[in-house]
Amino acid sequence: MTEYDIVIIGGGPVGLYATFYAGLRDMKALLIDAQDELGGQLVTLYPEKMVYDVGGFPGILAYELAQQLVEQAKMFSPDIRIKEWADMIERTSDNMWMVKTDKGNTFKTKTILIAAGIGRMTPSRLGAKGEIEYENKGVYYTVRRKKDFEGKRVLIVGGGDAAVDWALTLAPVAKSVTLIHRRDQFRAHERSVKQLFQVATVYTWHELKEVKGDGNRVTQAVIFDNRTKDEKVLDVDAVIISIGFKGDLGNMPKWGMNMKGRDIIVNARMETNLPGVYAAGDIASQEGAPKLALIAVGFGQAAIAISVAKKYVDPNASLFAGHSSEMDKFKK
Repeated sequence: MTEYDIVIIGGGPVGLYATFYAGLRDMKALLIDAQDELGGQLVTLYPEKMVYDVGGFPGILAYELAQQLVEQAKMFSPDIRIKEWADMIERTSDNMWMVKTDKGNTFKTKTILIAAGIGRMTPSRLGAKGEIEYENKGVYYTVRRKKDFEGKRVLIVGGGDAAVDWALTLAPVAKSVTLIHRRDQFRAHERSVKQLFQVATVYTWHELKEVKGDGNRVTQAVIFDNRTKDEKVLDVDAVIISIGFKGDLGNMPKWGMNMKGRDIIVNARMETNLPGVYAAGDIASQEGAPKLALIAVGFGQAAIAISVAKKYVDPNASLFAGHSSEMDKFKK
């Protein structure tokens, strides 16, 4: 069995940066992520939106930022497993940890960093007829690449910021955009809602009843007025159901860390109450410090956690190894 210096749980921005930094500190690392693509919320929730609060970028597309973080994380050839969920952790008799996954795999490691964000993200589904059948064949829950919808007739379901923003984003490239919302009040910025009515066909008090297709792709959607039950059949190429995502922590609350709600309690060194187990990013709540759910904050927490973990693995190592620009191994 391969033994690791650190297993990093979560492949979002913080987990990716931690993986890079672990390599920089010459630690043998394994990154585990439950999603089908690395990048966390950057690729799952808002890949086509601009991110403005990361140092060095006046503005960068979330998906592009994710890809650069992935490239950076791979610099020191860590082991990476996606579509795999860290299910349980157990302390071993030789003071190491076993990380067990939902795939039946077990990994032995000296330390663990939990950077799971809000947990495994699953989309909220409507349960409409044909929805599951045509998932990824025209039914989507987010927009990962705007170009995939060029020239298409798009139906968006939802009335929050995300739904309205997708409508505004796709309107210039799609053949047509229709948005339906089960109420007449939107949970989005007033200015965005005003723009929505200028660029899209909007049906309030309407819901999705059925998605139809030819077996390979979506061709129609049946919507209905939830007051009168009158139905309309729309010719569409894509249906985007934008009613939110759920964060699932799985068995993590049973692992033995002190938690407050969904947050793992850590000290200034990003240590949990379990020896050799750390947390950083959105899932961490640092004692005595305000919680700021920012990527920039998570980067700093990851660097601290990895540095402390390095010292835990090798007591002779320096907590601070110097600047990367001074390290010969970092230079190409």
